[in-house]
Amino acid sequence: MNDEPTFSSEEVDAVAPPPKARVEREPDYLDGFLSQAPRGVPTGEPGGEIYEAVITALREIYDPEIPVNIYDLGLVYGVDVAEGGHVVVTMTLTTPHCPVAESMPGEVELRVGSVPGVGVAEVNLVWDPPWDPQKMSDEAKLELGMLCWRPPPAPGLPR
Repeated sequence: MNDEPTFSSEEVDAVAPPPKARVEREPDYLDGFLSQAPRGVPTGEPGGEIYEAVITALREIYDPEIPVNIYDLGLVYGVDVAEGGHVVVTMTLTTPHCPVAESMPGEVELRVGSVPGVGVAEVNLVWDPPWDPQKMSDEAKLELGMLCWRPPPAPGLPR
């Protein structure tokens, strides 16, 4: 019994190409897609003109006891910009017994209200969730000595 496979070959001059796949779709499927201009960022969204100007204004307000601005300190929980330039800042303080608990919201309202394009500024002072140092930006932690930069170890040495 012979278990070896048998092969045969045949020489040909040409082979007919296989049929192409047919894709059924609307004729205007991609019409104009690539020619669309990028949409601008609305002024009230992150990256928008008014939003970024409000963040800049918040970064100019410093906590009197900590030499870091209130935005990088993590006291600002949210900035909402609505139609007509109505801006609502949701923020907290480091503690309810903070010496500026009465004056800080007023200062924030004044500074945000002075930003061009802002019609009405409103500040919501909240205590939940409470502020903790983990809410600070890395820049603020570095400024306060809470974050140390350490160079990477040399290859082959333990960290």
